[in-house]
Amino acid sequence: MTQSKQDRRILKTKSEIKQALTELMEEKRFEAITVRDLTERANINRGTFYLHYLDKYDLLEKCEDEVIKNILANVRDVQVYDLEVLIANEKPFPFIVTILEYMRENADFLRAILGPNGDPSFQEKLKEVMIQNFFFKKLNNPSTTVPIEILTTYISSAHLGVIQQWLNTGMKQSPEEMASILYRIITKGPIEVIGLGNHVHEK
Repeated sequence: MTQSKQDRRILKTKSEIKQALTELMEEKRFEAITVRDLTERANINRGTFYLHYLDKYDLLEKCEDEVIKNILANVRDVQVYDLEVLIANEKPFPFIVTILEYMRENADFLRAILGPNGDPSFQEKLKEVMIQNFFFKKLNNPSTTVPIEILTTYISSAHLGVIQQWLNTGMKQSPEEMASILYRIITKGPIEVIGLGNHVHEK
């Protein structure tokens, strides 16, 4: 077997195991899932499973790390200048669109892992990734009126909540539409986007 064929076979096997994990987490808690459950659902033997993973916890960690790696790949190269230009032109951030596209492609796994049977700590991992890499920290604006740690925590929690709702309700909006919605909420604020801004200013 050539190297490329072997690589494709490994990727296919890992994909099938991940799919099995996703399906099983929709049926029962992760803690209740066994390696036997996974191998039977993926239609592989235990030896094949252990060629790739130490145990179910190693599988879960590697699947979660893959999500975080893909998110970070889209955030790491964002430049402050690019963001300031986008804000000035009232354009949604392209990296948010890309992240949402990735999440749409992996919606089944994300729904399962963030759901009641998944890993409660993963939600906190995602928030921490957003907090540590969020572009607002890069701006370091001296006119910020609230502590930056509180601001980034608020925005990361709000973003994740909106994304979960989007995933759980069938992703009716496109990634571009969702990025635009998130942009408006960030730049205008909740009071403004629900149409109460003028009333507040008048008072």
